[in-house]
Amino acid sequence: MAETEEGKRSIMGIGAHPDDLEISCGGTLAAYAGHGHRVTMCHVCRGDKGHFRLPPGELRQVRCAEAGAAARLIGAGVVMLDVPDGEAGSDWAGQRLRVVEAIREAKPDLIITHAPEDYHPDHVAVQRMVVEAAFLATVPYVSPCREAIGRVPEIRLMDTYAGVNFVPTEYVDITATLAVKQAMMESYRSQVDWLKEHDGLDILEFIAVGARYRGFQGGCRYAEGFRKHVAGLFIRSAPILT
Repeated sequence: MAETEEGKRSIMGIGAHPDDLEISCGGTLAAYAGHGHRVTMCHVCRGDKGHFRLPPGELRQVRCAEAGAAARLIGAGVVMLDVPDGEAGSDWAGQRLRVVEAIREAKPDLIITHAPEDYHPDHVAVQRMVVEAAFLATVPYVSPCREAIGRVPEIRLMDTYAGVNFVPTEYVDITATLAVKQAMMESYRSQVDWLKEHDGLDILEFIAVGARYRGFQGGCRYAEGFRKHVAGLFIRSAPILT
């Protein structure tokens, strides 16, 4: 499907806010990139509401710059779909079409996105939107301005915060990429501070503890957990990176 070198895959992470991918699957994306696969990081929302002092217009620019800095650490492409925070799904057809077009541009073999049981309404809306868009991206007249992809991509659901209500079926060993994952998160200085002030959460410690817990389950030092999305044309899939 993807226009990559022989044996290489196109991997696309689609998260609600800039930093969601870094927190929940950054180590896996870094590992894919390190193996020469093409990685695209798509952020549906602007990240414009998560601060006590910076107004949305200013924070939007900050988060965009932070997303670019994080992606550059692994050589990934970045796509910003510019939906205001808290409004994922408010214009369902229009936002879903943006996701369809982003998928067609990236031509992914594998999409990683949120789990439907995640805590944030934007996360939940994005997960449903991605599943619908991944199928619609194969339907030519859904958006005739961009060529449809040839088959439905595989989808993996990434871990929830602290693994709440999420049972992985697959684990990726990120022992070699944990430091890169944390560096990607450190690029989001605005969010490291916001999470500490708003939630009393040291996100860098949170990442390390969560990865160690999943590593214990997965039989390695540090890991990230995933679950296959299985429904209709999404049944066939290859193992996630091991």
